[in-house]
Amino acid sequence: MSEPRLGYIGLGNQGAPMAKRLVDWPGGLIVFDMRAEAMTPLVEAGATAADSVADVAAADVISVTVLTDAQVRDVIGELADHLRPGTVIAIHSTIEPGTAPELAETLRDRGIRIVDAPVSGGSGAAQNGELAVMVGADDDSYDIVKPVFKRWASMVVRAGEPGAGTRMKVARNMLTFVGFAAAFEAQRLAVAAGIDLQKLGRVVRHSDAQSGGPGAIMVRDDLGPLAPDHWLYRMFSHTRGLADKDLRLALTMGEASGVELPLAEIALRDLAAGLGVSEQIPTGQE
Repeated sequence: MSEPRLGYIGLGNQGAPMAKRLVDWPGGLIVFDMRAEAMTPLVEAGATAADSVADVAAADVISVTVLTDAQVRDVIGELADHLRPGTVIAIHSTIEPGTAPELAETLRDRGIRIVDAPVSGGSGAAQNGELAVMVGADDDSYDIVKPVFKRWASMVVRAGEPGAGTRMKVARNMLTFVGFAAAFEAQRLAVAAGIDLQKLGRVVRHSDAQSGGPGAIMVRDDLGPLAPDHWLYRMFSHTRGLADKDLRLALTMGEASGVELPLAEIALRDLAAGLGVSEQIPTGQE
């Protein structure tokens, strides 16, 4: 069976390095971007330039990496009347959670399959082929796109049916930006305490590289209370005890220096339950 022909629409900071890793795909690659100069390096490397979005419909598997939900809808609308049954469209943009299921339902009768496959890692990871991709797809579509995605991703995770990839990406990105807000809060406390922000940042980056940061606790199958014989119970109880102590210290410092720390207050309130060890603080951890 011959390899599918690939198409790629949207060659910006994220899409261009992803597409670049597909130029030697055995079935060939056809690319399109509104900016002709964005296509030039890929054409020089072996891709075929399309004159329009509709021309990319000649491909069997089409990736779309544009900026907004509206642009995704416009691109797929332009493609739709030109696609053959069996074509798979993979949406790598971060879109509204309901968009992929809606498009999948709309195009199902034409035999066109929609996959939502947002990515995480940024342009640097795209350059190195080390993105994580969260895939919402039916079984057959996932089997088709997985080897394509492995060209530019070092982690390919099937989140579920169309729409699930986007829902996973939203949760993942929420953690990033709430974490940024927590970092700003920590910096406000540090400034009030007379701490050098550059040095604090160096310590945080170093220790997070060792401990894994917030992702280190994301190893559970559910969010219920942990039984005392659960393999994580002692570790998370220890973490809860340290957090209770350190968060209280931070809040005391904040009160003394006049710095409000709302995220620290929420963490003190909610972390134990989130860890599943809210019943008691282990002896010696207070």
